[in-house]
Amino acid sequence: MKKTLFIQAIAKYLFGMLLVALLLFLPAGTLRWPRGWLFMGILFVPMLGAGVVMMLKNPDLLRRRLNARERELDQKQNIALSGGMFIAGFILAGLDFRFGWLQLPAWASVCAALFFLLGYALFGEVLRENEYLSRTVEVTAGQRVIDTGLYGVVRHPMYAATVIMFLMMPLALGSLIALVPFLAYPALIARRIRGEEAVLERELPHYTDYERRVKYRLLPHVW
Repeated sequence: MKKTLFIQAIAKYLFGMLLVALLLFLPAGTLRWPRGWLFMGILFVPMLGAGVVMMLKNPDLLRRRLNARERELDQKQNIALSGGMFIAGFILAGLDFRFGWLQLPAWASVCAALFFLLGYALFGEVLRENEYLSRTVEVTAGQRVIDTGLYGVVRHPMYAATVIMFLMMPLALGSLIALVPFLAYPALIARRIRGEEAVLERELPHYTDYERRVKYRLLPHVW
């Protein structure tokens, strides 16, 4: 079973790396794009490390993270829209580098890369705290409410981390114009959260009590 999981994880990892590289470097028209390689590094090196840790310590969590088959129609639509956002943003970033439309200074990309890694660190902490995390909206057998650590601050710390990460992606690539598609992400994640909470309220015991205790979804004192 672990061998099958390992092969599945490696295959998805390599496919994702190849796809992102094609979406970035083909529009850029060259492989000589330092910020493109910077982005590939900050995205895929931590991803590999997280995958190895999950494979060794919690293969069930890795299996759930690899599952992307949504049951809810709204969530399927969110996945499709998010995919379009990534494709448009990466292509625009490559074209921006190629034609020099709205390039950011190097220091801005470095700062964005650091904020991206901060978001990745928060994401890693969420993975450590919540062994029930899945890429799909579902409630698994034996699942319980997690209300400690970051989950004691906001109800969806994983999504908060992804908001930081995804908004920093085009800036790390040095493209202001590529930020435009990614600005749709907060709205998409808000839509996903509403749908997910409806499922959790219906299927996860004590989740409504948790909502009363932890009032904010993504950002304390805001929402």
